Order: sequence, then C-alpha cells, then structure tokens
Amino acid sequence: MTQSTSTNRPVAIPALLTDKVAIVTGASRGLGAQIAQQMATAGAIVCVNYLNSKEAAETVVADIMAAGGQAFVYQADVTKLEQVKAMAAEVISRHGRIDIVVNNALPHYQFDPSADNTSIETVQWAHFSQQIDGIVKGAVNTVQAVLPQMKAQQMGKIINISTNLVYNPVVTYYDYTTAKSALLGLTRNLASELGPHGIRVNLLAGGLLKTTDASSLTTEEVFDYIATTTPLRQATSVADFANSVLLMASDLSVAITGQSIAVDGGLTMP
Repeated sequence: MTQSTSTNRPVAIPALLTDKVAIVTGASRGLGAQIAQQMATAGAIVCVNYLNSKEAAETVVADIMAAGGQAFVYQADVTKLEQVKAMAAEVISRHGRIDIVVNNALPHYQFDPSADNTSIETVQWAHFSQQIDGIVKGAVNTVQAVLPQMKAQQMGKIINISTNLVYNPVVTYYDYTTAKSALLGLTRNLASELGPHGIRVNLLAGGLLKTTDASSLTTEEVFDYIATTTPLRQATSVADFANSVLLMASDLSVAITGQSIAVDGGLTMP
C-alpha cells in the first residue's frame, strides 16, 4: 500500500509494525485517525480510542478493516484512570500485549488568534485546567494503565504528541502551549525511569498541520506563508506527521529515547 506525502509523491509504507499492538488515544478523527490508519497499514493491530465520537471512530475502524488491517474501537475518557485501565485490560485480553501507545488525545481546541486565551490579561485558569487535565493527566493515566504490561514484556514505545509552539510561540495560546510543554518534562522523566525496562519514550512536536479540526479556521494564505518559511517550502500534512509516528513506533528507532523532535519541515530547530 502507499501513502501520499504533502508533495503528492507516493511513498511505500513498509510493514514496520507487523503484529505490534497499539493504542492511539483520541483516534476518532483528525491526526489521531490518520495515525491509527497508517499504523494499521504498517501492520499494527490498533485500538482506536475515542471519547464522544463513536460513529467517527467506527468509521476509522471500518476503513482500516476494508483496507485489510486490524483495529477495534474502545470508548474511554483518558482523564479517568479506571476507564483507561479497563481499556488496557481489554487490549491485553484480545491480543496478549501492548507494544505502542500514542498519547494524542486533546480536549476540544480551536486555533483562533482572537480568542481570550492568547493574552495573559484575558486567559483564565479554567482554560489552563481544561488543557492540563486533558493533555497531561490523560497521558499520565494512559502510561500508568499500560505500564504493568510493558514492564512484563520488557519493551514498549510511548509517543507523546506536542506542538512546535513550545519552541516558537508565534501565537501565544497560553493554555494549550503550557499543557503541551508539560509533556516534554513528562517524556524525559519517563524515558529516564523506564529505559531499564526496555521502554522508549519520545515526543513529536507538530507544526500547524494541514489540515485538522483545530486548524480548520486557518486560511490558505497562512498555510502558504508557513510553507515559505520552512526549509522544505511546504506545510506539514497530517499524513507526513503520522509517518513520523510510525518511525518512532518501529524498531528502527530503538536507540532513541527521551527526545523531543519537531515535525514541521524545519520551521523550528530545537
């Protein structure tokens, strides 16, 4: 099977993840759905986690299965530890292991430069709390839920999804960027503690991806401007970002842990 890049050149996706078992949180649409689909194309068995969008999640799984892949849906609120533990138990019951976790779940968010959360004078702590709970607490809960199985296996890949706004806050989305920044500290601490158990933990920081629900208000002019400022002269597509997740999930990256990698065409170079 092939996957088009943002330059429309077909790229063959090798079976990098054959028989690996993966959980992708927040996978009913947008980036999460793309990651789930491309993981399945690469041979993984994917648990498509969702919170509210059951029909969309089922469509993702149906598309995966129609293409010859393996996947199933599971509803769980990642901010509720017991629900995430139940999801991990279901994955183990079905497939006997958990090899990969992608912490992608995100509370509802819209990149709107005119919003109240872009100024320290107008942002409210409630904005921060919502993002920290959904992003950081969700990631911590998911790691705690899968950790016993990964430690028993003496292997695992944990991939945290962040933003390049952490490196270059071109728009000051205080709540979102602060929560995503916390994932960097979490990633490094997890990598340090869990490395002796064969568990690799890395963070991928995306730019403004073309196009997700969160970037749906972004005009073509803005995407064109971003493209002109990157060394590659192109905005990063959702499919291109998902391919970077495949790399970090595969055995090709076994010597990489504790890293924060920007996936934005070189726009930022942390």
